[in-house]
Amino acid sequence: MTLLETIQEYKNIGIAKIIDYEKFNNYTITAHSTQIEGSTLTLDDATLLLNEGLTPKGKPFIHSQMVTDHHKALLFIKEEVSKKRTINAQFIQEINAHIMHSTGTSYNTVLGTIDSSKGEYRKGSVYAGQRYFVNYQKVPGLIDKLCTTINTQLEKKLSDDDKINLSFYTHFELVSIHPFYDGNGRTSRLIMNYLQELFGFPMSVVFKEDKLDYIQSLEKTREENNIQYFYDFMRNQYQKFLQLEIDRYKSQKDNDDYTSIDF
Repeated sequence: MTLLETIQEYKNIGIAKIIDYEKFNNYTITAHSTQIEGSTLTLDDATLLLNEGLTPKGKPFIHSQMVTDHHKALLFIKEEVSKKRTINAQFIQEINAHIMHSTGTSYNTVLGTIDSSKGEYRKGSVYAGQRYFVNYQKVPGLIDKLCTTINTQLEKKLSDDDKINLSFYTHFELVSIHPFYDGNGRTSRLIMNYLQELFGFPMSVVFKEDKLDYIQSLEKTREENNIQYFYDFMRNQYQKFLQLEIDRYKSQKDNDDYTSIDF
């Protein structure tokens, strides 16, 4: 089954219309995105935190803050979808500010102090994995160029495949520019989710257990200068998420004929 066929099946069976499905789906997106960035909170931990306000014992409080802030950022982008907000530098910075609200810190540079909790661009070099990212002086121009590309594409009559690829492209480009001192991955994934929601598609997840493959797909795309590697990885992740949701829904439907246990 193709990805588009799986998306259509997901829509046809009405999973998203189930009471509280959207809420708990948001928790899933938040849990996986923060775990990729080092949070030790499991999906169950995140659900109890976000649904009941219960902070998990024995785990760093900063990880609970990461989860809470990401969830608020996710709700923020979904609200902005209803306004059909234009993607621009300010919007991207606002998303990052939501993500880093409680865990951001100040960086003292020769150009002044940068507050990473306010979505301010970095003013220095950043290094992650085996890679130094683009010089900070190029960040504003590259972000503006990316936003222009996105908005130019949005003005076109895109196929569903093109829409999905645009969301993945935006994810890849933003995380590769790495405009912030922290929160780049989470911000990039939420921008991807924003576009998917804008197009009327389910929001995709990058699974925490596939983190290594995720990083390798990013690196291979950069090394080979071929974004198809990243598209293929993300399509597989999207398909995996949707199929898991469809299978879980069908298995629960099969259990509708519950017979009570005799006392």
